[in-house]
Amino acid sequence: MPTPEPVSGQVFDLHERELLRQGLKQRHIQMIALAGTIGTGLFLSSGQVISQSGPAGAIIGYSVIGLLVSGVLVSIAELSALLPLSGGIIRHAERIVDPALSFAQGWNTVYAYFISIPGEIVAATVLVQFWISVNSAIWITVFGGVLILCNLSLIRIYGELEFSFAILKIMLIVGLNLMALVLVCGGGPTGEVYGVRFWRNPGPFTQYLNIPGALGQFLGVWRAFTPAVYSYASVENVTLLAGETQNPRKNIPRAAKRIVWRVIIFYVITIFMITLLVPSNDPNLLKSTGTAAQSPFVLAADRAGVAVVPSIINFVVLTILMGGSRVLLGLSQEKHAPAFVSKVNRLGVPYVSVAMMSLSICLGYLTVSSGAATVFTWLQNLIAAFNYIAWMIICIVYLRFYYAMKKQGISRDELPWKVPLQPYAAWTSFSCFFILLLTGGFTTFIDGWSTQIFLSAYLDIAIVLVLYLGYKVWKKTKLIPLDEVPLRYYLDQAHRNPEPPDAKKSGWGRLNILWG
Repeated sequence: MPTPEPVSGQVFDLHERELLRQGLKQRHIQMIALAGTIGTGLFLSSGQVISQSGPAGAIIGYSVIGLLVSGVLVSIAELSALLPLSGGIIRHAERIVDPALSFAQGWNTVYAYFISIPGEIVAATVLVQFWISVNSAIWITVFGGVLILCNLSLIRIYGELEFSFAILKIMLIVGLNLMALVLVCGGGPTGEVYGVRFWRNPGPFTQYLNIPGALGQFLGVWRAFTPAVYSYASVENVTLLAGETQNPRKNIPRAAKRIVWRVIIFYVITIFMITLLVPSNDPNLLKSTGTAAQSPFVLAADRAGVAVVPSIINFVVLTILMGGSRVLLGLSQEKHAPAFVSKVNRLGVPYVSVAMMSLSICLGYLTVSSGAATVFTWLQNLIAAFNYIAWMIICIVYLRFYYAMKKQGISRDELPWKVPLQPYAAWTSFSCFFILLLTGGFTTFIDGWSTQIFLSAYLDIAIVLVLYLGYKVWKKTKLIPLDEVPLRYYLDQAHRNPEPPDAKKSGWGRLNILWG
């Protein structure tokens, strides 16, 4: 079969990587991906999951979503190993599926960042009120300014900041789990032994919405999926910085393989320890204070007389940064955003895209007077819906890539890195996320109509369809035929530009289990 020639918009060369600084190393990439999923979803909202789903329901919810996300993560990593482009899946969709899909997913991701950045800053502002109460607008300004400075710094400095914050988060999780183990075994100041009493009474499952029998318990488990998706959100963003990563064809797949099981272990173990400390019928779990006071770890620590835990959780949860600027950069590279957006300064920082994303911080001032619980619930549902769609699109692009290789008779052994269990992993993740997306707002159909729940669960479907169909009609784009995807060209690029061999590890580096 003749080798397809790359057409305009499909060409990949090293020019982009010459513009951007490759300041991110293996440890940066792995820790950014690992710690990017550790935040308010685990520390603050996990209590509500336990109260709605029960201890077993919460663990099932986090475990199932973790396994499904792993199928997405290894799929995007295989694509990024061949095409290490800044912007991740929006660049791959342009070359493998349809420019309209790239446009829709790109601007949908920008939308997601625009609603999540101010939401996270407002949440951080409320957390600070735990220590000192001043006008929230002051803290929004402070956090927004720090966020902008971090993203305008050298990519190496950005990586070190993220790396440091990741270490703090991991230390917090390890410390909290050790504290939980001590308390469960009766080592707290009160000497009370918890054991597994709360799994027996009130039991492993709850009757969600007070629906009796197995149906209520099943719906409780199903309800756990949305906050679990929110917690795992953005784990695939490790590929957004491929253009700024050293040796991406090796480092991104490594990060993907190791992040999958580490994230799942962190979440499952932590949720399990929480279920041993606080019963699912504790009324405090249902309170959404917007501070560390609602964390089940804090509830357990308060009971045991350990007073310092709330302050430690607040400090670590405040360490947030953003990645939407790289999505805008990728859109500009594909001519789906103005050309000036892709400008970089002499340090290799895409300052225009950073500045544009920073405008979303201003939205935080509009929510100063809103209740923290309302903001966080909306954010959780909106981001969950976005992630269902984003992960489905990753699966679609990967499956087109997989079947294009098969159509052109190219062995997957030629890839820089290939994933086992494909295409079954991608198909499974796609099918399950499609079902979860359609049922995301199920409570509004069985527990009384709620416009807020309906919009937060399904608004993003309309946004993506309007973006995709609108661009398709406007630009008259077509689905790229499988036999016209220039896979041979991309493979030749990879073969002509091999990455240097890894340096041998020595000493304590051989014992590193986090990023080594």
